[in-house]
Amino acid sequence: MFVEKADAAAFTDYLARHERKSLLRFLTCGSVDDGKSTLIGRLLWDTKLLFEDQLQSLTRDSKRHGTVGEDIDFALLVDGLEAEREQGITIDVAYRFFATEKRKFIVADTPGHVQYTRNMATGASNADLAVLLVDARRGILTQTRRHAFIASLLGIRHVVLAVNKIDLMGYDEAVFRRIVADFEAFAADLGFATRVAVPLSARFGDNVLDRGDAMPWYHGPTLVEHLETVEVDRDRTAAPFRMPVQWVNRPDLDFRGFSGTITSGSIRPGDAIVVAKSGRTSTVASIVTFDGDRDEAGAGEAVTLTLADEIDVSRGDVLAKPDARPEVADQFAAHLIWMADEPAMPGRSYFLKIGTKLVSAQITEIKHKIDVDSFGRLAAKQLALNEVAVVNVALSEAIAFDPYAVDHDTGAFIVIDRLTNLTVGAGMIDFALRRAANIHWQALDVDKRARAEAKGQHPVVLWFTGLSGAGKSTIANLVEKKLHVAGRHTYVLDGDNVRHGLAKDLGFSAADRVENIRRVAETAKLFVDAGLIVLTAFISPFRSERRLARDILEPGEFVEIHVATPLEVAEARDPKGLYAKARAGKLANFTGIDSPYEAPEAAELVLDTTSADADTLADRVIAHLRANGYV
Repeated sequence: MFVEKADAAAFTDYLARHERKSLLRFLTCGSVDDGKSTLIGRLLWDTKLLFEDQLQSLTRDSKRHGTVGEDIDFALLVDGLEAEREQGITIDVAYRFFATEKRKFIVADTPGHVQYTRNMATGASNADLAVLLVDARRGILTQTRRHAFIASLLGIRHVVLAVNKIDLMGYDEAVFRRIVADFEAFAADLGFATRVAVPLSARFGDNVLDRGDAMPWYHGPTLVEHLETVEVDRDRTAAPFRMPVQWVNRPDLDFRGFSGTITSGSIRPGDAIVVAKSGRTSTVASIVTFDGDRDEAGAGEAVTLTLADEIDVSRGDVLAKPDARPEVADQFAAHLIWMADEPAMPGRSYFLKIGTKLVSAQITEIKHKIDVDSFGRLAAKQLALNEVAVVNVALSEAIAFDPYAVDHDTGAFIVIDRLTNLTVGAGMIDFALRRAANIHWQALDVDKRARAEAKGQHPVVLWFTGLSGAGKSTIANLVEKKLHVAGRHTYVLDGDNVRHGLAKDLGFSAADRVENIRRVAETAKLFVDAGLIVLTAFISPFRSERRLARDILEPGEFVEIHVATPLEVAEARDPKGLYAKARAGKLANFTGIDSPYEAPEAAELVLDTTSADADTLADRVIAHLRANGYV
């Protein structure tokens, strides 16, 4: 019995010591095949955190998928996807836990292939330190630079340059020194607080956990020695209080609380609180958790706050203390990493998610993109996959945020494609744009409703879209003539006519087409405010831009009309000879030939020009207006 009690006490003491250990989150990054997965496998092996069945599985898999002959391939401990094992590369981010006597670790193994740079950024978003691997045979590569830059951009302030596979270079000190010098030449300006270089062999374990005898010329710490001792400031409780509201908790009429995770700072009952965006204030009545009410809560804890006053708080609002509020603005400058095959274009409408807040957003300007080789600034009209740029962003409404350098949680955002709901970009806010702080919306006594009533009609945009030669302008012109005869007030915005004035500075690249439709949509909105029926006749090939036009208007003010003419019919008509020029290679980016047309998926009207003449189709548009109360 005494032995059992002693064993239990020892076990309890062990757990207590383990609980008190500090935690370091780090990632391995670098170019493809630099040995990131092998290094993590070696760490798990050397720290004896593998079970017997894992060892048996590793031995078996090494024979089937391994790349190191008869030896154990440690990379297979991390590369769990079948595609990863077949190709010998990391695709997804893999997280692993290990511990030593001094510290606990969570490591993210991130892919090195340029195609999966977005996954590397995901792994870096929560890391305190980056282990940047370099193959001693190849030295510093473009992807090495890109990963170092992204790590710096995401606020990582500690980096280890792990010069791996030094065994394949005969443990040559000169090779190590040359690679370190190359790294220092470009990393000096990246803002890392500490930069430590370690020569190692992940395959054989040299300088990973133990020093070994192969490199007597190296007198610095092993990789694990450095990871155990590096000082990382993670005291988020000392920062200003922030809690994005995830959910308004109202289980019954007697309880109303606001649930979310505290991202920084701490809070106590009785503390003053403010809704950052609205400025409404109250005090904290109680802090409710699953385990009961709390006297205090801090960063990283999920809680429900009840307030002393009935104030308006919704999902997406940020709660803060009145004396340390976040920024509130509808425009900001940011660094943006683009993660989609389809390029980012200024003027295109996206969703932007920051914390728990989701808003519509546009990139209004690409200030410059960044060359990852020289870190120089390059002019750009659009962003391609894996490119990084400084951009200006405009939102559909003001939101609360902090600069990323101040608070990672309230300063980071993702960009979401409106049609596919895929994440296409990740950004870090630099600062609010206040250039237009002296401009406010002017309230006018004569409003849209008054103007429309004077004209006896409901303002609306009739958005005709279709291929060149489909008949958009012809039908729009006929509809306006019929409305004019009926005494209605209209205006036609025609694609060719707009190109002579409003958009005369734009070409026909995808980016210019996006900007063209943005300008037309904003102009149409002004005409609707004037009480007019607006007819637009544009190819407008992209669904996202037509969605933008719909979204900036009020419900019911946008009618999408697809002039559905097959390509072969439109090309046979070719009223302006444009298809012939495009086929001859004299006209680039022509819709239907070498640029896509995205047909509407749910247009209010579809006009088939192969089954009826233009006059009949114009009557169908008039009938739709009458049936829906516009005229």
